Amino acid sequence: MDRWQAMRIFVKVAETESFAAAARHLHMSAPAVTRAVAGLEELIGARLFVRTTRSVKMTEAGARYFDDCRRILADISEAEAAAAGSYAKPSGTLVITASAMFGQMYVLPIVTEYLDTYPTMRARTFFVDRPVNIVEEGIDVAVRIGHLPDSGFTAIKVGAVRHVICGAPEYFERHGTPTTPAGLKNHRIASSNSAWASPEWRFARDQRVIVDPVLQCNTNEAAIATASTGRGLTRVLHYQIGPALLAGKLQVVLSDYEAPPLPIHVLYPEGRQAPAKVRTFVDLAVSRLRGNRLLNADGDF
Repeated sequence: MDRWQAMRIFVKVAETESFAAAARHLHMSAPAVTRAVAGLEELIGARLFVRTTRSVKMTEAGARYFDDCRRILADISEAEAAAAGSYAKPSGTLVITASAMFGQMYVLPIVTEYLDTYPTMRARTFFVDRPVNIVEEGIDVAVRIGHLPDSGFTAIKVGAVRHVICGAPEYFERHGTPTTPAGLKNHRIASSNSAWASPEWRFARDQRVIVDPVLQCNTNEAAIATASTGRGLTRVLHYQIGPALLAGKLQVVLSDYEAPPLPIHVLYPEGRQAPAKVRTFVDLAVSRLRGNRLLNADGDF
């Protein structure tokens, strides 16, 4: 009997605390299970179980070996699943979530490219500005901005975004450019209540400014549109104004005072055992998002 199969038998005996029960689960004879465990004990040179007429308990050495065996068997199982599925054809419906504006601007083009590549696939997007429970809401892939809590999901970092102060070039020509966060008190502010409900704007080195907006907008898009017309400054995540930055319609100020950037991750629950539809989409999304200069926090914008 090979080592992998012997380890599998040992783990099942440890889990059921019974040679007979392990044999039933594995569709083997009880003597075969006993011989496999005895062979492992002889190979290792240590007893793995203490046997009585009524119970089977692991020894201290058996308990340590049990943890190692479970890890090794799990790795083998994942490797086999990945190899078996590497050529599987994506099928079914893929469900993707992201924040509303980020999803529309950066994830949706990836989804449509994916559907062009795999025309038999279907996709459903779920772009919302609220926490989404990936498992309960049936999400296959999530794109998240911000620091992630421990979840056991697979997370691949694809970029980072900054909190930036921006305005139109003509605004700075008329009103000057603030050189410190405190200088914002002398400028017209258009704020977005959806993203920045607090009037306190925080910066690096623990600097804070209470702003008094001349215009409070209920969406980031409205605040950005106001700033783009030269009627005030606003604060957003820099990906939200990427096209306007590239077109020269907006420019960033006070970059030396920005707080640390927020990471962007592609997140999915199944790890290497993910179905083909997830793996193929993740591969495409990671490639496209990492290649987007607007999602690089070190970009010169």
